[in-house]
Amino acid sequence: MFSTVLRATRLLSPKVWSRLQSTASNCESLELHPLLIKRAEKYVEELLVLEQRMAHGSIGFDVEREKHFSRLSAVVDSFRKYASEIATLKELQAMVDEDPSLREEAEQEMVDIKPVLTKTSNALLSQLLPQHPFADAPCILEIRPGVGGIEAMIFAQDLLNMYTNYAHNKRWKYHLISHNENESGSGIVDAILSIDEPRAYDKLRFEAGVHRVQRIPATETKGRTHTSTAAVIVLPKIAEDSEKEADSYERTFKPDEIRIDVMRARGKGGQHVNTTDSAVRLTHYPSGIVINMQNERSQHKNKAKAFAILRARLAELEQKEKEEKGRAARKGQVTTTDRSDKVRTYNFPQNRVTDHRCGFNLHDMEGIMAGERLDDVIEAMQSFDSDSRAKELLDQVENSN
Repeated sequence: MFSTVLRATRLLSPKVWSRLQSTASNCESLELHPLLIKRAEKYVEELLVLEQRMAHGSIGFDVEREKHFSRLSAVVDSFRKYASEIATLKELQAMVDEDPSLREEAEQEMVDIKPVLTKTSNALLSQLLPQHPFADAPCILEIRPGVGGIEAMIFAQDLLNMYTNYAHNKRWKYHLISHNENESGSGIVDAILSIDEPRAYDKLRFEAGVHRVQRIPATETKGRTHTSTAAVIVLPKIAEDSEKEADSYERTFKPDEIRIDVMRARGKGGQHVNTTDSAVRLTHYPSGIVINMQNERSQHKNKAKAFAILRARLAELEQKEKEEKGRAARKGQVTTTDRSDKVRTYNFPQNRVTDHRCGFNLHDMEGIMAGERLDDVIEAMQSFDSDSRAKELLDQVENSN
């Protein structure tokens, strides 16, 4: 992404040139491909036409059109900001070329505008690419310990705390659907967290995968570093898991597709546990998915939550199958961000978090686990995904010509 801007800064002083050149490997260019710019210009024209038709009252304004108008407005705003910053960069270059008295100040401003322009360019790029089908949806996070015994259960609890802190910091609504503690010690056996904010799925979908932790457990007497893992599954929230909608969930499935078993709840939970048949197990025969839910005292509420999780898993499964078919239909494999082993490592001794998919490193473990710096990692992964999808899109366009 960096080639155009580098060509425009050949006359910079060696010190400033070195600072700009050292970051070139992180970004191929600050200017988007002409085909993407044309797409942005089409959005500008479409928004203008839509505004004119609305002003003359020739079209109505329903929910879907409102969403479309909002998305167009966001893209156009980003494009105008991008165009303004590119123009500023060119003006600064003109100062360097034409006015020696302003050269040093202009050089510094060019260095300062680079990260701003990079962020704007990445934001516009992500808006120009086709949206994920569930981008606007809230999401459900499932967290389970992996290898590592008790330490893995503690790490799973730490991840749950990280995501709840993240949602709290953003003032998003969230609630625990399920939370099963480890009866013999610290940590959790599993947990399901609902993030009820629109577009939460688009923000958090890259959290899916195996998270690895390297640290000295509290129970370690010899000071050795242990490695443990926890799995995070991110699902789009298809509908509210309210008690009133439990019956409607059931009607979406054929009678022979679903088996519903009710039983008495087990484990901690107070006097109601083991006294009523409130726990529910759903078995979806076509997919083999099994959902167990026992956190609520009401069988009806447990059934509603179980069907909500089942619908979310089936929606994700269907979308994944579509993506796999699309990739198989193309000749070459493209870079993907699907779940795979060890998507991220949390190295406590080195105070470092590494996302292995995009190679991003952040040295602030406390900030990450508090949810305060998680956006840094998420945005790095979003930028990586946008770049990958943009290259794929441009390759398809060029191959079709």
